[in-house]
Amino acid sequence: MNCGRLQVKIKRVCPRKRSRGGLKSPEPAGGRSAGEGGSPRCSTGRRSSSIMDEAAAPEFCSDSEDLFGGYDSLLEDRSLLAKLDAAERHEGRGAVDQQDALTDSILDGLGAQEPLDGLPPSQLQFQQEAEAKRSRLQDGDQTSTPSRTPTEAAQETREDRTRRRRSVADQLKRTMLGNAAAPAGVSRTAALKEAVVSEEMSVAMETVSAGGTDLGPFFGLPSRVKELMLKLRGISSLYDWQQTCLNLDCVQQRRNLIYSLPTSGGKTLVAEILILRELLCRKKDCLFILPYISLVQEKVRGLASFGLELDFMVEEYAGSKGRFPPVRRRNHRSLYVATIEKAHSLVNSLIEAGRLEELGLLVVDELHMLGDGSRGAVLEMTLAKVQFMSKTTQIIGMSATLGNIRDLQTFLRAENYSDDFRPVQLKEFVKVNDTIYEVDPKEENCFRFSRLLNFKYSSSMQKVDPDHIIALVTEVIPTHSCLVFCPTKKNCENVAQMICRYLKEEFLQHHEADKSVLLRQLKEAGNGSVCPVLSRTVPYGVAYHHGGLTSEERRLVEEFYSGGALCLLACTSTLAAGVNLPARRVVLRSPYVASDFLKRSQYKQMVGRAGRAGIDSVGESILILQDKDRSLDFLRWTLLFVQQQHLCVDRSLTEVLQQSVDFLKDKDLITEDAHSLKVTKLGKATYKGSVDLTYSDVLYRDLSRGLEALLLNSYLHLVYLVTPYDLVPQCKPDWMVFFRQFTLLSAAEQKMSAAVGVPESFVARKAAGQTVKTSVNQAVVGRMYLALVLLSVLKDTDLWSVAQRFQLSRGFVQTLLSSSSAFCSCVLHFSEELEELWPFRALLAELTRRLSYCVKAELIPLMEVAGVTESRAKQLYNAGYRTPTHLANADAAALSRSVEHLYRRQANQIIASARVSLSSETVTAERELDVGRDQGRYGIQLDVGRDQGRAVKRNHV
Repeated sequence: MNCGRLQVKIKRVCPRKRSRGGLKSPEPAGGRSAGEGGSPRCSTGRRSSSIMDEAAAPEFCSDSEDLFGGYDSLLEDRSLLAKLDAAERHEGRGAVDQQDALTDSILDGLGAQEPLDGLPPSQLQFQQEAEAKRSRLQDGDQTSTPSRTPTEAAQETREDRTRRRRSVADQLKRTMLGNAAAPAGVSRTAALKEAVVSEEMSVAMETVSAGGTDLGPFFGLPSRVKELMLKLRGISSLYDWQQTCLNLDCVQQRRNLIYSLPTSGGKTLVAEILILRELLCRKKDCLFILPYISLVQEKVRGLASFGLELDFMVEEYAGSKGRFPPVRRRNHRSLYVATIEKAHSLVNSLIEAGRLEELGLLVVDELHMLGDGSRGAVLEMTLAKVQFMSKTTQIIGMSATLGNIRDLQTFLRAENYSDDFRPVQLKEFVKVNDTIYEVDPKEENCFRFSRLLNFKYSSSMQKVDPDHIIALVTEVIPTHSCLVFCPTKKNCENVAQMICRYLKEEFLQHHEADKSVLLRQLKEAGNGSVCPVLSRTVPYGVAYHHGGLTSEERRLVEEFYSGGALCLLACTSTLAAGVNLPARRVVLRSPYVASDFLKRSQYKQMVGRAGRAGIDSVGESILILQDKDRSLDFLRWTLLFVQQQHLCVDRSLTEVLQQSVDFLKDKDLITEDAHSLKVTKLGKATYKGSVDLTYSDVLYRDLSRGLEALLLNSYLHLVYLVTPYDLVPQCKPDWMVFFRQFTLLSAAEQKMSAAVGVPESFVARKAAGQTVKTSVNQAVVGRMYLALVLLSVLKDTDLWSVAQRFQLSRGFVQTLLSSSSAFCSCVLHFSEELEELWPFRALLAELTRRLSYCVKAELIPLMEVAGVTESRAKQLYNAGYRTPTHLANADAAALSRSVEHLYRRQANQIIASARVSLSSETVTAERELDVGRDQGRYGIQLDVGRDQGRAVKRNHV
């Protein structure tokens, strides 16, 4: 093993160098350096006799610094290293002979005949090399310095000479560094094992830096990562395309890359390997962007165990979670897992703090989201800023389908890799009436006759199920699983109930015990209430899945579907881009999402769920078309085609750009002079808070007016100010409910409602069905109605009862709650940038916490652990696990036994998440403590210096 490659984390204090005539005893060790995140420095100057120098504490020294340059602390003689350096600078045989002679004399001096056992690994290796060198010289072996003519020496390349002649000075330095770092009391076996891992890391780092093709033990990572992949994921080997992709020149040379493969092809694993290599080898932070909060939370849970084992932080940036700028950690790297909006805020904060260079890798999942309206625009801004501001951040984008790959390559300055690999073959079909056609690009019209449906329909069934959904699903369930994508939420519930109406009784016996458990847990999640639709469909193994369910209900449905108790889900298109729920057959109820015709990317996402690796040998997708839809060839619809219809048709790009600038100026977000554009304070607050540009001026006006008469004896006023503007059009007030809840408000709350523009008289007239002559802002009315819903949730914490009280779906109430907590966090950051809004900073910080965890106070610490829901927190609390510390110290087997229906795998994830959470808090606390110590130390030094200055002045006088 090469001692030069042994990399050991060293934290030591650098003593100041003493003069030759000074004292022989070393100076006392000092404290830490004060710069936050700055590079530690070690003074190399000679010691001064001044009083202030004696009082000053030594500073931290970098591990990479030359501790022995200019002074030989071993022999107290500068001539030795000077001779070595001079020998290395000479060329030819004479220089080589001189160096060898000097090397031999040093080796003889160091070759003490002492036992080698018990020496630190680095010193042991050096002694062994010395013995080997001496033996070769005594035996007459002169191969290390062969005789060469001057011509031969001149022809020899510098690389060959360097490889053969290893500097003794460097070996001495490495040896002493290793000795200083070698822990006392550690067994030799443990030290050697640690050295092996360090050696692999060193080889990997050198390989990555050199851009070679040999990636080392595991694609540039130590074998420990491969072991964890097998232990935590069950992955023992990679697909051929994954190995090819990781071996691409652009990947090794850290150029940007876009790669696309069908769903379930294993795209995410490639990204995770690149992320681990960036964190462990290059010691840089990484940002992983995912489209939805549920995906972020799932990824945080999945990577928490890796972070715990490999010593890096996994931080969630979704909803109200995330710090801006992120905490700078001295000895840990961080993986930020973020939604699109949070990633934009994170990048903005890093740019503002001058820390974007810390971000070594940015990974975007579902890259096709670039074409998704306003969210796509936010993602585009994020990528553009990173490219413009950082030349060292690598960007990796992946997706199952990309229609405008050339444009994306140009935009990201990236190379493209694509493959049609799927672990399970996918067969695509289209059904028109009772005929099924197979999608075949070789055919003239892309379709080839496959078969006729063979299912006997009665006249009543034909009326209820004209699209033959029952025939399509009963061909595979209950033996295999099936997904039915529906255009609307209501259609999902109707289809689920319609299918169960015609299923045989034998379906009731399939996984009967598991389905009983599911119904019981759904009842517990609903505080005693169960959705009537689910109560009818779950016994048949059927359920629906859409945004109308609470997050706990969705989790349970997904979990029992993955376990096989549920064999069919009727779902909306959002499931296709959400959690991984594959099926043997996927049925698309119609080529529409709501009223919009299906895009090619959406279609590919849905059909990509067909086929389960390791379970099914084939996957099938069937799209149901009506005769009127046959002329619309959805396979020809691409994202680029849609963009051509909307962008720069009647105007030039310059005109479109000028219109955007005028919009920002009208909103007072930027100002323009003769030479440049400048961001205003409001503009800065807008992007710091990730506030939609459409509402930034409205939000500022509402907050400013709120300061004039801010109601503090109730949450109502603050809740109203953080109710999301974009949810108002989705809910029309029930005026009788509105009036009933309004009358329950206190006099101060009713006065506050009237102040924002919703007086009691208006609500009373609307509830009575009378005409209101006074004009009232309907957006304000709708926002106040939603604020009342949120206030009820904060008081009651029971989504079911609140939803019933306001005649709303429980899913909408939870969406309102989660959106409000996220928007509250945005408003908090918004107000932090505007001095006049200072009162909101402390108020909104507490409200964000209340909205994020709308539970009893004692459950909030448990809810902060990733993956712990409200019902799970109640179970853990009742079982005696009442803090994250309890969970972090828990035994997985005992935890699984203590909590009902908590599987061992889930227990391990919860424990890992708790440990990561505590580790993050500990590192943050240590850093803040270090900063405080540094500030205190330097404050003391300044005081000492000030006192000394006064003393000198008095003596002078």
